[in-house]
Amino acid sequence: MKTNLLDNFDKTTENYHDKIAVVHGDESITFAELKACAQSVACNLINETGAVVNTPVAVFLPKEIDTVIADIAIMYSSNPFMNLDVKTPKERIRNTIALVKPAAVLTSEKYAGFFEDIDVKVLLISELKKADSIDEELLSARRAALIDTDPMCLINTSGSTGTPKGVVLNHKSFFDFIDWATEVFNYSDDLIIGSLSPVVFDIFDFELCMLMTHASQIVILDASLAAFPARLLERLQHSRVNYIFWVPSIMVNIANMDLLSKLPLPDLRLVWFAGEVFPTKQFLYWYDKLPNAMFVNMYGPIEITLDCTYHIIKERPEESLPLPIGIPCRNTDILILDGERACAVGEEGELCVRGTSLAMGYYNNPEKTQAAFVQNPLNKAYPELIYRTGDVVLLDENGLIQFKGRKDSLIKHMGYRIELGEIENVLINDIKLVEYCCAVYRYSKKEIVLYYESKEDITVAGFRSAMKNMLPAYMLPSSFVRMELLPRNTNGKIDRLLLSNKANEDN
Repeated sequence: MKTNLLDNFDKTTENYHDKIAVVHGDESITFAELKACAQSVACNLINETGAVVNTPVAVFLPKEIDTVIADIAIMYSSNPFMNLDVKTPKERIRNTIALVKPAAVLTSEKYAGFFEDIDVKVLLISELKKADSIDEELLSARRAALIDTDPMCLINTSGSTGTPKGVVLNHKSFFDFIDWATEVFNYSDDLIIGSLSPVVFDIFDFELCMLMTHASQIVILDASLAAFPARLLERLQHSRVNYIFWVPSIMVNIANMDLLSKLPLPDLRLVWFAGEVFPTKQFLYWYDKLPNAMFVNMYGPIEITLDCTYHIIKERPEESLPLPIGIPCRNTDILILDGERACAVGEEGELCVRGTSLAMGYYNNPEKTQAAFVQNPLNKAYPELIYRTGDVVLLDENGLIQFKGRKDSLIKHMGYRIELGEIENVLINDIKLVEYCCAVYRYSKKEIVLYYESKEDITVAGFRSAMKNMLPAYMLPSSFVRMELLPRNTNGKIDRLLLSNKANEDN
């Protein structure tokens, strides 16, 4: 019986001892070296943090081999890992650390000074990698006490108060997803993953699972390559990548530049995409250029382990139609609800999820956990939690789920899930640049638009200069619209729906 993803990793390292596990530029590491290094770090981490188990340990490193080592080491220490983005503003990191209270943060000499005035134990990965021996009895004893519903990782997602929410995902839900994916896609041991997603994405966690379970090789693609799509494709060619799981944004750019005509990818045989809508026109470019590849549209919020629906695109779709998000993954049930009522075929409603794929909740945040993970209104007989995604969908006559839009102010932008209220909170309460504002999303241009009240115009440079130290770049609005008075609805609140409609009509 499997209780921990390390059970898979131990078996993989035994069978693929000398195989290259991770490649980053000119550096690489074998499975045997990765396991030994991770266990060394784990032993030293235990010595530094004491008896803590099932307590998050943060990782503050760029995407590199040491990040993979750190994440697996934290699992060996019987704790969940929490990857942080080194580009995130300091105050946001400070707020995250204050909420989660991790046992320690693993980082490098380059970033250690970042935490000088933050209340957290800082450990250098270079020092933890030094070990005379590995105490396998210590690691085994701690691991023996774990069960499959213990947390594997925390993923931070946008929160309306300015502090990200730490979504807790456990080992069992990852087992469930990997077992389903293996059954559907019949993975072999020769997969080479082109890893482009940031370490704070659940896609990166999935890639770790593939490495640990199927001996998949991870080729780390630096985030900077996204700005140079031709170099990115050259890297895929050089590494003979045959599997990618990307956010569509970069794929749209590649299509618009017609790069696959100049830089074909004959080795690519499995293409997953998720995180935002993939425009059908640009998808068709990929579909036509890679006739031997299988394309899969995945869907799922952070609160679901990886994804909960999928659509294998077996026939060339019509350009005028959006791509479906498909059908539920095995052992996951999708409810489409209008309030507490189930919607009929063709009727729009909120997509809700039940099953073992659900996250355990938000770390140290019971109030928001209870608000998001609620009793299934269709089940009055016993306690059963569902997650309300806030996404509006419908079930079409072919049995496929079609995505229609967002119910509230939660959006997906550049692959990141963003609570628009967090942007407003920073402007109004933190930097006090405006008294009232409302952030909405312009879907046609995939940009955040900010409407604000002010007697005088504030320049774009003025906004960005004030916001850049509080919010990551992907959360900064692209357009700013001054209004003498923002529209209010009947209860006196800013009419977000009206402004959202305006932003999309103006375009």
